[in-house]
Amino acid sequence: MAAIGIFGGSFDPIHHGHLITAQDVYIKRNLEKIILVPCFISPHKTATSYTSPEHRLNMVKLAVQDIPYFEVSDFEINKKDISYTYDTLVEFSKKYDEMELIIGFDNLLNFNLWKNPEGILKFAKLIVLKRYFEQKVTSYNEYFGRAIFVDSPTIEISASDIREKVRKNLPINYLVPEKVKNYIFENNLYKY
Repeated sequence: MAAIGIFGGSFDPIHHGHLITAQDVYIKRNLEKIILVPCFISPHKTATSYTSPEHRLNMVKLAVQDIPYFEVSDFEINKKDISYTYDTLVEFSKKYDEMELIIGFDNLLNFNLWKNPEGILKFAKLIVLKRYFEQKVTSYNEYFGRAIFVDSPTIEISASDIREKVRKNLPINYLVPEKVKNYIFENNLYKY
């Protein structure tokens, strides 16, 4: 049986960039499926104000409901606490023998600061989306040498830009799946 991909994030909102890169990793890594895991609170963004977990979870479910190789987990949202990848992998290891954790290149830069990075690597291979990164990398932590880089497409879509467009009543067509776009407007999200 092939490995399972784990792809977490705030997904506020999930957009085509997330989906295109996840699909690319699914194909290139020959995975059985990818589980998208919306966080309750990211440990790296504790001061950030998120849309409600229920709305973010619903948008992820809508975005992938017709895609057989994508699945959604509400594990981190149901914990109602800071979402640590290590804890999630401990839970998922009860069901899955082989896991691959999919992270962005920006997350690799501070992976040494994550909760129990060594423990994470005991449960999962570290798959890094090798995309263009604006900052010049001046220091490499020990995990660069242990990561598997996937040459994924560069999709210049930003969740914060989408939220800003909605706030300014600008169109977001082609940035998010149609069902997600409708959900955003039906629930009056990002108007603050």
